[in-house]
Amino acid sequence: MTGPLVLGATPPAVGDVVSVARRGRAVRLDAAVADRVAASRRLVDDIVAAGRPVYGVNTGFGSLAVIRIPDAELMRLQRNLVASHAVGVGPPLPAEVVRAMMLLLAASLARGHSGVRPEVVTLLVDMLGADLVPVIPARGSVGASGDLAPLAHLALAMCGEGRVAAPDGDRDAGEALAAAGLTPLEPAAKEGLALVNGTHLMGALGALAVHDALLLQDAAEAAAAMSLDALLGSLTPMDDRIHALRRRRQQARVAERVRGMLDGSGMLASHADCERVQDAYTLRCIPQVLGATAEALDYVAGALEPELGAVTDNPLCFPADDEVLSGGNFHGQPLSLPLDTLAITVAEIAAFSERRTYRMLDGRGDQWSLPPFLTGSPGTRSGLMVLQYTAAALVAENNVLAHPAGTGSLPTSAGQEDFNSMGATAGLKARSAIDNALCVVAIELICAAQAIDLRRPLRSGPGVEDLHARLRRITPVVDEDRPLAEDIAAVAAAIRDGELTGVS
Repeated sequence: MTGPLVLGATPPAVGDVVSVARRGRAVRLDAAVADRVAASRRLVDDIVAAGRPVYGVNTGFGSLAVIRIPDAELMRLQRNLVASHAVGVGPPLPAEVVRAMMLLLAASLARGHSGVRPEVVTLLVDMLGADLVPVIPARGSVGASGDLAPLAHLALAMCGEGRVAAPDGDRDAGEALAAAGLTPLEPAAKEGLALVNGTHLMGALGALAVHDALLLQDAAEAAAAMSLDALLGSLTPMDDRIHALRRRRQQARVAERVRGMLDGSGMLASHADCERVQDAYTLRCIPQVLGATAEALDYVAGALEPELGAVTDNPLCFPADDEVLSGGNFHGQPLSLPLDTLAITVAEIAAFSERRTYRMLDGRGDQWSLPPFLTGSPGTRSGLMVLQYTAAALVAENNVLAHPAGTGSLPTSAGQEDFNSMGATAGLKARSAIDNALCVVAIELICAAQAIDLRRPLRSGPGVEDLHARLRRITPVVDEDRPLAEDIAAVAAAIRDGELTGVS
């Protein structure tokens, strides 16, 4: 594992989020963070002392912003905010998502524009280090005034209430903090608001999803090349001259990768003089379709990256200018649109993959066909027949998940918050779509590996043979019918873990 991630010096990257969320990478604060955060806090304290009205510091929240709060009630105001907003429902978020949320919240607060005390940021980092993960219901955010409900559950655990998932099991947050030697937070003026405002659930879902989607794209390209050769397809549509005329970099890159994986293939040579003129689109148009999905993922990754180093609560403190400005950085629209795009993109990757799986299994009976359902004894054995059923079911589900969440804005807070992004819903949908798509591509890889075996003694190109060898270390050849659910899960996990990347 790499060294600790230092917050404050540079914004975290997607790989940093993944390493902290999934692999428990340590986090520490840059030496300059404490001074920067303390300067922001002094500005809030000065405002309170001077009696200047500032939203969320000494006023109510949302449509209650017109109500001025007496100084004696300011700490109660912040505690009430956290408690009243902890209204999430549904199953708890996965621990990796919550750890990513905690990291992004700490990174945002460490920038020194949120008006919290340094100990607030330190507590978040210490909770990550102790692996105390707040139990947060997955649903309840409309993705506009930040991820209010999920972040309120996170803040509640920091205050010693609610529950956390600890290394020794779920337990009361207060007990877990005490056992780890940590002091629960008593939120001072502005701090409750700083903790519940922000795009940190959307950002966490997005960072993990982009990481997985890029690995999915890589595996989908490799699977397509393997299937192309297994189906005795033509390499002519991969000719670079064709793609130079389209002037799309990712399309040309995919074609080049397929050519490289099939270079010197004996399977290609075996049907060099066949009378087929053109292949089906799922073979002939691999560069056009997967080039387009790669372009879409470039957009999604580019839209997500700035959010990982952003400050997204409200109001924001500018100590150098002695000002606190109320704005809308908590609004999730910059994430909602790309996360909706992400769900659509991975749905297309999966649908494209499933069609090649169908072709490998259908056994249409011409001289180029593979045995029906990729078994030597069809009838007695079902072979890989029902793998395609599962892929079809997942593709159908992804068609539903691809419907955009962001077009369904509903107003909240008596109309004060009258346009909401629904970005958290978009992120949850994208995560589910990726899980499905990983299994669909895993199924194509299992079928393609079996098809390669059935073409022996012919050999494919070096890239395909390398991929085939990697797969055979995970999923054995199917000589006799057996349950394949664990094979699908193992190959999908290998894609997500990067074990099948780097094939060229």
